[in-house]
Amino acid sequence: MKFRRSERLIDMTNYLLEHPNQLVPLTYFADRYSSAKSSISEDLAIVKETFEQRGIGTLQTVPGAAGGVRFFVKVSEEKARPFIEKLCTMIANPDRLLPGGYLYLTDILGDPDIVQKAGRIIASAYANAKIDVVVTVATKGIPLAYAVASQLNAPVVIVRRDSKVTEGPTVSINYVSGSSKRIQTMVLAKRSLAQGANVLIVDDFMKAGGTVRGMINLLEEFDANVAGIAVLVEAEQIEERLVDEYLSLVQLADVDLKEKEISVHEGNFFLNQDREDQ
Repeated sequence: MKFRRSERLIDMTNYLLEHPNQLVPLTYFADRYSSAKSSISEDLAIVKETFEQRGIGTLQTVPGAAGGVRFFVKVSEEKARPFIEKLCTMIANPDRLLPGGYLYLTDILGDPDIVQKAGRIIASAYANAKIDVVVTVATKGIPLAYAVASQLNAPVVIVRRDSKVTEGPTVSINYVSGSSKRIQTMVLAKRSLAQGANVLIVDDFMKAGGTVRGMINLLEEFDANVAGIAVLVEAEQIEERLVDEYLSLVQLADVDLKEKEISVHEGNFFLNQDREDQ
């Protein structure tokens, strides 16, 4: 069956968006559309230009017999900033206040549209990094971790508070919570992570960073390389932060229980991006 160019462009675009960070040989598209490689190359040039103009992502061409094309997600600042501003407005709603100064975020983390957009933004910051695995801790950060992993073509590994018989032998460590200073335990199945893997840690909320630091210490038992740390929300007024290098979309500046006010602004995402561009 012979495809018209318009049909090829639509189908090709859809395929690339559904298979991010995967090398697709030109012969695959040539066979798929019964077209010459030269025509496929011209089509891909159009798709690449459109992706970059619209702030969707970019295409990387890999030369050689075993080469092809790979799509990387890249969310432009023009698209990312309005979303983060909207997220800040949602989180600043005083109805989210819970006893003890905690915030209710379950509805946000359960909204597929919000989580997917946040996942794309975070993934875009690590599009050029070699990420083998996305790691999170049970349970609230799991949806966000999967959203990020889907854009990086990487599996998700979940650190748990206790061992599961269905996961076989595990490695466990004790760590001190940065906020409550309590000793807690986290475990990871031995089969879940290969030695020396490049890991991206993703979590929904970070206060002092004790949980993230615990994950880092646990990953050291696997000789893993922590290639990045990303959180949806970070608390700002912390005396001692246990993690230095990380990316955040939203920063929680202050919670006034008496006045029922929540002060929120954008996190360090754009600051990190500016440093990388310099």
